[in-house]
Amino acid sequence: MKFKPWNNIKINECHEPLITIPQSIFRLTPHPYMSLGAPYLNGADPWVLRKSVLKRLIEAQKHLTERNPDLKLALFDAWRPIPVQKFMFDYTIHETCKNRGIDINDHSLNGIVTEIIEEVGMFWAKPSSNPSTPPPHSTGAAIDLTLADINGQPLDLGGEIDFIGDKSRPNFYEQDSLRMPYSKYHVFHNRRFLLSSVMEEAGFVQHPNEWWHFSYGDQLWSWLSKRGNAIYGSTFDVSKDITLSYPSFVT
Repeated sequence: MKFKPWNNIKINECHEPLITIPQSIFRLTPHPYMSLGAPYLNGADPWVLRKSVLKRLIEAQKHLTERNPDLKLALFDAWRPIPVQKFMFDYTIHETCKNRGIDINDHSLNGIVTEIIEEVGMFWAKPSSNPSTPPPHSTGAAIDLTLADINGQPLDLGGEIDFIGDKSRPNFYEQDSLRMPYSKYHVFHNRRFLLSSVMEEAGFVQHPNEWWHFSYGDQLWSWLSKRGNAIYGSTFDVSKDITLSYPSFVT
């Protein structure tokens, strides 16, 4: 699998706790990976983030409200235990093969399957237990989200979250938007730009391949923002790291 340049970034773990995301931040339910049977063991809650990440998410919601009071952030996913990351990584490989008519058990197709695994790896981090290369979502630093109207109906941003393909790139519709300013592509691009701008204003960075993925404090954040190091590694022992009460900045 191709090496990601941000995996070279050193992690100086700051030991911030995971904090429960308050209900004031809208969630898309039911949780998509729980619905697939992903192993959230011992009642693990996906709706948690590192304390500073949550603070910035709340700031991003405020920025969005200031720009458009008829919209709100809609959370798709947040923290993922590594067993969940492995489940979803394997699930995506199998589903991609099936959708393309490829029998993953046919050894004569191993070369094609390997290409699909590489392609999936551009969107899904390898479920590594190596402390120097943690999956972003397993650090509590990353979040997947979209925009919704005031009634909680998700907007169309021109592609499904977790879609494997070029149209998941944040600026995929930019050129079509410029050529056709009254088209749906212009709408898709503007919505993606609005989402990225309010998140970046709050201190997040965006995954280069995924319009929905943002993070703060992990290796990708450090690499894109040219910081000296990341501040969050994998959160293995959930029982010690989750704080169920809300900090003072949560309203």
